[in-house]
Amino acid sequence: MGRKSNNNLIVGLDIGTSKVLVIVGETSAEGETEIIGVGHCPARGLNQGEIENMEDAVASIRHAVEEAELMANCQIYSVCAGITGSHVESLNSHGMSATEKNEVTKHDISRSIHNARAMAMPSDRIILHALPQDFIIDKREGIRNPLGMSGVRLDARVHIVTCSASALKNICKCIRRCGLEVDNVILDPLASSEAVLTKDEMNQGVCLVDIGEGTTDIAIYIGGSLRHTAVIPYAGQYVTQDVSKVLNLSMQDAEDYKKRYGCALGQMVEQNEEQVVLEREHPDDQAAVRAGYRREPITRHFLATVIESRLEEIMKLVRKEVQFSGLEHRIGAGVVLTGGTAQTDGLLVLVEEVFHLPVRLGLPDCRSGLSSVLMNPTFSTGIGLSLYSQSRSRFGDVVDSNEKGGNTLVSSIRNWFRDSF
Repeated sequence: MGRKSNNNLIVGLDIGTSKVLVIVGETSAEGETEIIGVGHCPARGLNQGEIENMEDAVASIRHAVEEAELMANCQIYSVCAGITGSHVESLNSHGMSATEKNEVTKHDISRSIHNARAMAMPSDRIILHALPQDFIIDKREGIRNPLGMSGVRLDARVHIVTCSASALKNICKCIRRCGLEVDNVILDPLASSEAVLTKDEMNQGVCLVDIGEGTTDIAIYIGGSLRHTAVIPYAGQYVTQDVSKVLNLSMQDAEDYKKRYGCALGQMVEQNEEQVVLEREHPDDQAAVRAGYRREPITRHFLATVIESRLEEIMKLVRKEVQFSGLEHRIGAGVVLTGGTAQTDGLLVLVEEVFHLPVRLGLPDCRSGLSSVLMNPTFSTGIGLSLYSQSRSRFGDVVDSNEKGGNTLVSSIRNWFRDSF
């Protein structure tokens, strides 16, 4: 059987601290995306969303791409990549333009958003996204779709996301070394939001918390629009490190015990539970230990207290960020957790205690014969990258994707490669 045409394929590349994930989506005639292939590989040369060893990172990406091509029976030529890291910053901006014919056109919308992007920017930073929140026409606020409306002045409230230019270039360089083109680069929590949040939640007000291995990503939606994004450089990797140090285990064994026996809330595990996770040598009497006289048991309750301490600290940092945004009292739909670490037993209860808001686990909503495999928060960002690229229809994407001259971000990346190589 011949390989599928690349014309209808959208490929998401999720580059994480612990894994590289490739999701192949096929767009139907009705405009829906079906996931037809998945490839993943343990991440090497990557940490907290940034490249640390380019050769190792290239090998990880190439392996995941080849696995996805085999499953989807296709040849991948380009990808939509995700990006995160502590270098990502965001702010809300405002832009204005006068309407040309007292009626709002697409050009007027593009100009108002473009003016919101016009700000002093350090040479080492680049605008990743400029996403409109709402519009104002002649002092009439809260307009979500101004196209065709009458008025002489159009104002746009826009959420601006910026990132390190060098971090972005390193990711794109790795992708190019795999023989692939970069269709777009999307902030990870935006992609995850596409996969796990509902329109009702976005309208009511919701905080998405994507807890991976290297970073915890935050996205707050109010009134259907993105109002705040942030990246916290603490996540599941730090939990594993704590378990490793306290239990005197290798990182690999600590990760295994965390997943098999871990719980985010010590009170959910009986202190007198008989199950012993492992027995470790007592540090105070090495001679007796070597003689086989003393062993100190490590119970699930003790392991849970170690995990709880770090996860509670991370969630309090998340709440502090939400309070900083000034939107804490507007997220009526509560908190949605996703990402690999979100599967930790008891975490939902812990987050409820920290936020005093309803909390649910966000599973990716995908149309695929692979749904039983992909219905896992670990795949939220990868699936969201495919869905986000295919489904964008709001005016933020008029500027990001269809502005005269092409996508400014992708164009700058391609120009950089042309000039550098």
